[in-house]
Amino acid sequence: MHDIEPYHKWRQYYIAAEDKKSIFHGTKYSEFTFTKKIYNYFIHPQWDSIGSPTLYAKTLYADYDHGYALIELLGEWNDCLNNDIMFLKRKLVDNLIHHGIYKFMILCDNVLEYHGSDDSYYEEWWDDIKDDQGWVVFLNTREHMLEEMEKLKIQYYINIGQSYLDINWRKAHPKQSFVEVTRLIEMGSKQLSH
Repeated sequence: MHDIEPYHKWRQYYIAAEDKKSIFHGTKYSEFTFTKKIYNYFIHPQWDSIGSPTLYAKTLYADYDHGYALIELLGEWNDCLNNDIMFLKRKLVDNLIHHGIYKFMILCDNVLEYHGSDDSYYEEWWDDIKDDQGWVVFLNTREHMLEEMEKLKIQYYINIGQSYLDINWRKAHPKQSFVEVTRLIEMGSKQLSH
């Protein structure tokens, strides 16, 4: 796991450690000292801790003018044991909402497992952004994770499903990924309304 880096090709557009609105502002990273772990496995030092022992994050891009953020995750998402959704919501998401972010692309390519508990924090997240016509989408979850999420009915608050499983979000610019995902969400909304 130590060689899985957060996506770095957008650093020319945004760096959370240089963003005064980010909770990670001023964070110094080492390229060579590995101290963060998931279980007994060291992870790349560029990942940011959100307080969970098994789930790490990286805000790859935040556009405060247009109200959206792309957040990449790594690890095991465990709401049962660690209440990881609470850490994600309280530590990272609430701060972004406070600064005008109401559309969230959560990039789950490197999340290996998901263990759900209940939908309370997902519902709260939705309540916090719905008046701004916001949304949350989980991209590229694994099939078994999607099944677990659907059992918990979080699709009432979060955009998940087959339409979002194979998205190439690593476009030339993060705005392109945002536009593409927005189009998918709008298409899904239109299908539901018919």
